[in-house]
Amino acid sequence: MTQDALYIWQKKSLSNLYWDNASLMKPLGDCRFQQGSLLAQMRELGLEVRQQARAEVLIEEALKTSEIEGERLDPKAVRSSVARRLGLPTADLPDVNNQHADGVVEILLDATQGFDEELTVERLYGWHAALFPTGYSGLHKILVAAWRNDCEGPMRIVSGPIGREKIHYEAPPADRLDKEMNLFFRWWDNSRRDVDGLLRAAVSHLRFVAVHPFEDGNGRIARTLTDMALAQDEALATRYYSPSSQIMVDRESYYSVLERTNKGDGDLTEWILWFLDCMSRAIQSSNDLLANVMQKSRFWQRHVQVEFSERQRKVVNRLLDAGPGGFEGGMTNRKYASMTHVSRATAQRELAALVEKDVLRSNSGGGRSASYSLCRENFEE
Repeated sequence: MTQDALYIWQKKSLSNLYWDNASLMKPLGDCRFQQGSLLAQMRELGLEVRQQARAEVLIEEALKTSEIEGERLDPKAVRSSVARRLGLPTADLPDVNNQHADGVVEILLDATQGFDEELTVERLYGWHAALFPTGYSGLHKILVAAWRNDCEGPMRIVSGPIGREKIHYEAPPADRLDKEMNLFFRWWDNSRRDVDGLLRAAVSHLRFVAVHPFEDGNGRIARTLTDMALAQDEALATRYYSPSSQIMVDRESYYSVLERTNKGDGDLTEWILWFLDCMSRAIQSSNDLLANVMQKSRFWQRHVQVEFSERQRKVVNRLLDAGPGGFEGGMTNRKYASMTHVSRATAQRELAALVEKDVLRSNSGGGRSASYSLCRENFEE
């Protein structure tokens, strides 16, 4: 790195970041309107639907905040972990214990359910330990539950092949971390009174990423802090939209605007505009997820008098989770047998019984290509 100041922390204190309120007024108002509309919609739904919506959003957030960093968690393990922690039925879920999935779910729940609890060094250390339960990031052993020490050189975000790396960002040196994080904690407490909640969520994300206090996991913890700031803003422990899902869709522009802002002079306006637009689209996208939750609830209410075996219920739930047309190729004897660990003959009988009960319908084709889908009538108002 040259002697010239390249990064935001070299040019000014991270406590003196600023933005143009006039430029933010309309997008902030639009985002507030969407946020309020979604929360009003959720309040009109029954408790069971809200609980299921909460679970689905938490599953999405856990999967996507990891996927942004290139880590793909097992969706079944995440779903099982969420169900156990929220006290939801687990009969249709595999008995999967996955430390990495559990860790991500744990920190998201701690941040949102405990949004009014103090944010401390120890709490962040606990989150970090939950993210890296084995002490390894991939094949590399890392320093866990402690600030980084830079013993192998400056903390840099790089891309490209060895010898031709491009440096996107270099974080403050390790000997400044105690000071920078103490300033962050002080700002976190004071800003709750002084800064609009959505703006605060955006700024907290940027400030934490700028400090980059851990050897790994900084992005996931920054997004967890965003969830916590949003929970504080709404005074609500339940999330009904997933910011990380939308960030994953726009991952390239996410990293690009963070890089530009971290190489800027302390003006966060562009980053906050990007964040508010991301939030708006995350709230809009949640409508599809919530529609699926409501369809699933409507289905089971309609079939409350129908007898299902445990195997049939498991398969139907898988079809409902996939949504109309979402289960590629439909349900077949082979898939049913594989999911429920029964013979092809048993699978055929149980699928036929679901057709007889008007739960499934036969798709076009027959013989070995026979497949089934949920009857559309099950989702009509």
